Amino acid sequence: MKVQLHQLRYFVAVAEVRHFTQAAELVGITQPSLSKQIHALETGLGAPLFERVRGNIALTAAGEVLLPLAKRILADVDTATREVQELVGLRRGRVRLGATPSLATSLAPQVLRRFRDAHPAVDLRVEEGGSQDLVRDLLRGDLDLALIIMPAAGTDPGLRADPILRESLVVASVDPLPAASVNGEVRITDLREQPLVMFREGYDLRDATLQACREAGFEPTLSVDGGEMDAVLSFVEAGLGVALVPGIAVARRPGIRVTRLARPGVGRTIAVARRRDVVPTHAGRELRRILLEYVHDATVGNELPPGVEPLP
Repeated sequence: MKVQLHQLRYFVAVAEVRHFTQAAELVGITQPSLSKQIHALETGLGAPLFERVRGNIALTAAGEVLLPLAKRILADVDTATREVQELVGLRRGRVRLGATPSLATSLAPQVLRRFRDAHPAVDLRVEEGGSQDLVRDLLRGDLDLALIIMPAAGTDPGLRADPILRESLVVASVDPLPAASVNGEVRITDLREQPLVMFREGYDLRDATLQACREAGFEPTLSVDGGEMDAVLSFVEAGLGVALVPGIAVARRPGIRVTRLARPGVGRTIAVARRRDVVPTHAGRELRRILLEYVHDATVGNELPPGVEPLP
């Protein structure tokens, strides 16, 4: 039996909401019709995809295997449909961009302004999140392009990531750091006695901070653990501790003091990433072109945010 695309859509809807009636409403059919199609899909695959556990809907082992594959197939079909529609002029396209919180408030606005001015009819969607979350969304087909931080171990082989910028981290605090030298810098080892405000799991800044401290020979003391960018900066402003953050993230926070790290410091490589196995849409290619154009123009005009340098 051939698996039908509409059956995969129904399966993904049920898997996401874990409720047959709500899933039927989402896809615009009746609940009995949806249940019939799910049953036909299970029969064709030779395995149940859902089970009821104390009144709740849960994925079986087969369902867990099928879900990411189904999402990828549907994303590819949607991409192909949009590409053809753009070519025949039925619509002007859609592009979905992901960016880390610091880049979403510094680099992305200028790029998106250029893109919007050039292509006002394109449906533009933005997702903000940690790099690990953005990588996951790229691989699932939920994003076309993302500004991510390159991990030390390299990116997922399923992605093409092109490094474009190098960004330095600084120490954010309310009070002057007692270990600051005459030139206003501190070393990572000077943070040994400082309580740190830590980002949640999934933020590359968490990994960068922990790695820097451990390479310096100590395990940091955490005063607060689990915040996102705005929350971390607010905790710092409240005097709960210090944090390693991108310099561009505190540019508009007058209540926060910035202290540079002595060489070699801690830096991050910013990359523009997409799925390797999917041909970008016209809109996706154009957004990437405008992004690279903006980086070039900002470099020439000395307009990149503080602590950010272009990569060759």
